[in-house]
Amino acid sequence: MKAETVSTEEARISELRAYGVLDTAAEADFDDVVNLVARLLDVPVALVSLVDEDRQWFKARFGFEVAETPLNQAICAHAILADDLMVVPDTLEDIRTADNPLCCGELADMRFYAGAPLIAPSGHRLGTLCVLDRRPRELTPVQHEVLRVMAAQVMRQLDLRRALAAEEVLRKEIDHRVKNSLQTVESLLRLYKTRSADEQTRAILDAVARRIRSVSELHRALYQSDTVDDLHLDRYLAGILALLEQQAPEGVRLRYDLAPALASTDAAQAVAVIVSEFVANTFKHAFAPGQSGEVFVTLQSDASGLTLTCRDNGRGHTVEGTTGTGIGLRLMEAAADQLGARIAMGSDGAGYGLHLHLPA
Repeated sequence: MKAETVSTEEARISELRAYGVLDTAAEADFDDVVNLVARLLDVPVALVSLVDEDRQWFKARFGFEVAETPLNQAICAHAILADDLMVVPDTLEDIRTADNPLCCGELADMRFYAGAPLIAPSGHRLGTLCVLDRRPRELTPVQHEVLRVMAAQVMRQLDLRRALAAEEVLRKEIDHRVKNSLQTVESLLRLYKTRSADEQTRAILDAVARRIRSVSELHRALYQSDTVDDLHLDRYLAGILALLEQQAPEGVRLRYDLAPALASTDAAQAVAVIVSEFVANTFKHAFAPGQSGEVFVTLQSDASGLTLTCRDNGRGHTVEGTTGTGIGLRLMEAAADQLGARIAMGSDGAGYGLHLHLPA
């Protein structure tokens, strides 16, 4: 006997599909539930069944081979009409199941059914956690409660997956909007720079633009981070350096060797400012027009902490020569103060270098 169709069926189907679980791969969290229920209730078959528009599909199954059945074979389509357990002690004596191919031998010989509805927060019943047996029987009150509790656990898992999926969609939308906003600001800075004839103003706008790119890269790094409070400093700096490399003068090569390291977001931003200002100012001042050369950035990590080294093999110009006002130097010193560290900088006759140690 085919189950009745309720007036809210269209909304129920829409709610089920909003969970995005239909036709997904098997998952241990659901498989563990049906395996446990089968043992606790001493039944050969246990299923997490979701009742779709024209079929019932099994998210998890124990003791049952097929992944879905037509709706006219779905005992669970009857069970989702109830507010509580639906128990059929003998399927051949119940009008709802007596002619079901799962019960009368054509496909199987299931003589007992019990199903607890999977009720979404909206009140819609998506399917059931059900058990079947090949002999007529009853469940004890404790077994009834086990089925109810485990059905609630299945529903919590479904709700959790839906919430995580919604969060991921929201994160992607936020990520997209933040990137667009930062790109817009950077474009405005470039526009203002082209309209400015004052060298100091142009240098300040360049520094602000580098900070914007650093923030954009930080946003990307945080989005991809697998930790909550820290991010991978080496990956973050690699992204910053890849952006800076695009600005390298012809013939000048940027090289870097970054050891794996974790840092707080504040520390990572401060280190990024130091690296960005050193590299950008080196590109501008360390090499004569047409001169080839290299800029090196290394990050080392050991028990004592992190050591950052930046150097070039140019003509030994100091960072203070950035604009004649030392904007780059002041930015780096402010970043070092934020880190509670001191920068050692100078020329050794073979270029200009920077050394910074962050204690563990």
